[in-house]
Amino acid sequence: MTPTDKHLLAEEEKEREAVEEATGLSAKLIFETIRLEGEEELRRPVRALWWSGLAAGLLISFSVWGEAILRSSLPEGDWRFIVENLGYSLGFVLVILGRMQLFTENTITTVVPVTLSPTWKSLGRTGRLWGVVLAANVVGAFIAAAFLAFTPVMSAPMAEAMVELSHHATGMPWAEGLVRGIPAGVLIAALVWMLPQANGSALPLIIIITWLIALGDFTHIIAGSVEMAFLMVQGELSLGPAVFRFFLPVLAGNVIGGTAVFTLLTWAQIRPEVEEAKEKRNGGLKT
Repeated sequence: MTPTDKHLLAEEEKEREAVEEATGLSAKLIFETIRLEGEEELRRPVRALWWSGLAAGLLISFSVWGEAILRSSLPEGDWRFIVENLGYSLGFVLVILGRMQLFTENTITTVVPVTLSPTWKSLGRTGRLWGVVLAANVVGAFIAAAFLAFTPVMSAPMAEAMVELSHHATGMPWAEGLVRGIPAGVLIAALVWMLPQANGSALPLIIIITWLIALGDFTHIIAGSVEMAFLMVQGELSLGPAVFRFFLPVLAGNVIGGTAVFTLLTWAQIRPEVEEAKEKRNGGLKT
């Protein structure tokens, strides 16, 4: 190969890299990035998952707390609802950028490996992680709620705002809570899908998506569990309504939105490319 040919190849490589950088990651590459992250999470020991999930349950309380702070601090007005919901993003920023285990993120991350290998073993690994992380998130939510309820950490107006928010979040009919949980699950899954190519825009992306969840009055199982626990520890919400009117319907809605809707649709989008690449590999091995 002549020096001129080498120079031309180098220039073509630079142009290809520039095009790839400008156009961003393809859907197939994003899927593969999430798959690798999911595989890593599925290999983590239970103890690590538990403590990470517990931390996420504690820190997600700042979503409700932040919203209560803004509600109690801002004057009355039609615009207050829009601004106060910015506080809802705080807990998600802490949890997601802190790389902690939040159940709703795992409705896409740990399901992607299952779509490629739908075996009982892979389903069992995902079920194990879901169970540990969900339990840890809820325990963390109860610890945070007890701290907010029984210590003088909040002013009287702030505590009143927290009660109002909690009654609203947990007071919906079960069918409404389930349906409102579906778009929340879709949005969190979409957020996870977009993060690999967010580069330096991760923070505004998290804020915008989670702010939209609050503005839309959509239901989120872990942030909502803080509100549920805040009322339960004070005797304002009994176990039956908490579980059957709020927790289980919202949980189902988030799973439907994150897994059955978003994850499976994205898999359908890139499945032909994955199968084509697999056939080429198998063909190469045969020859």
